Formats: sequence, structure tokens, C-alpha cells
Amino acid sequence: MMGPMSASGSASGSGFGPGFLLVASPELVDPSFADSVVLLLEADAEGALGVVLNRPSGITVQDVLGGWWLLASPPEVVHQGGPVGADGALAVVLLAEEAPVPEGFRPIAPERFGGRLGLVDLEERTDEISVAVAELRVFAGYAGWGAGQLDREIEEGSWYVVPAEAMDAFVEDAPDLWREVLRRQPGELAWHATRPVDPDMN
Repeated sequence: MMGPMSASGSASGSGFGPGFLLVASPELVDPSFADSVVLLLEADAEGALGVVLNRPSGITVQDVLGGWWLLASPPEVVHQGGPVGADGALAVVLLAEEAPVPEGFRPIAPERFGGRLGLVDLEERTDEISVAVAELRVFAGYAGWGAGQLDREIEEGSWYVVPAEAMDAFVEDAPDLWREVLRRQPGELAWHATRPVDPDMN
């Protein structure tokens, strides 16, 4: 993964950074990202990295990671995090209130989530982490952008950028997350939640 972003908390003038969501606009037709919601994990001048939250697979965590399935949030399946490195896995976790921070935990946007949302090292022993974890989701692969690439896609209207909520990564009905995230936004952005895929049908 890339190094930490600057202390400013934003990767660019576009106002995005770790802890924000990229919500695909209806104009984004790339099959890898159409109707997707991406949680940004890292972003700096060199690029950005995130995971798609709303693409559950048919593969169970138990099938590929053994004991980790006991900590996985329902449904206990691996989610397709993106087209890059799909043969690898990473886990996003939410720590329980007042739980000790386990070994191998890296917070995401601690200033926004109080140090409770982050990534956990899947090489660690599950019995050492289980007492601290409230929610866990495993992702195969990730989404990545080079320097300036995401800025351009946002400027072109491919993505809506909105703040994430801690539970977005762990919703049970992940395929409906795109509409749910838009519905909670203020103003005209919420209207897009009811927009048909084909604008000509509206």
C-alpha cells in the first residue's frame, strides 16, 4: 500500500481522502465500477487506493481463510474489492467500543472514526484479535488510481464523493448500498438514488 497521506486530510483540491466514499455516477459504465461504492483507504499525491463495498461474491470466508469466518460480518462471504490484486485479500474491521487495539491494526481516518475503523493483518492470530473486533469484512483485490487519475475522474463526473459512515463497510445487504448512501445525502444528490440506470427512461 502507499504511504500515509499528508496531515491536511485531503489528497487533493477535490476534497477526498481516506474515510470518504466514491459513489459511481450513472455515467460511469466501466463494468468494474458501475453502480459501485468504494471506501477510500489511502490517498496522497501519488494516487489513491480503496475497496468496492457492494460486490459480495459466492465464496465464503471459511473457504479461503479458515478461522477468520468466525469474525466475519454476515453474510460471511468474501467481497470483490476491486480489479487489482484479486488473488490477495485484505480485511476492514471495526473495533468494539473501548477494545484494546490489536497487533496488526492500521486505522483509517482516525480523526473521523476515533481510531476504530481500519485494516487488520490477516497474518495475525485470530484468537488475539477476536476480543477487539466488532465487525469484519474480507475483500479480494482492491481499486487503485495513479497520481491525478482519481481527480480527473471526479472532475469528469464519474464519481460522487461523500463522507463514509463506520458501518458502510459491513452492511448485510451490500448490493443496495449504492442507493442507501445516496438517499442519506442532502439536496439534489439524494434524488439520484431513484434515478433509473438509463436516463432516457426518466
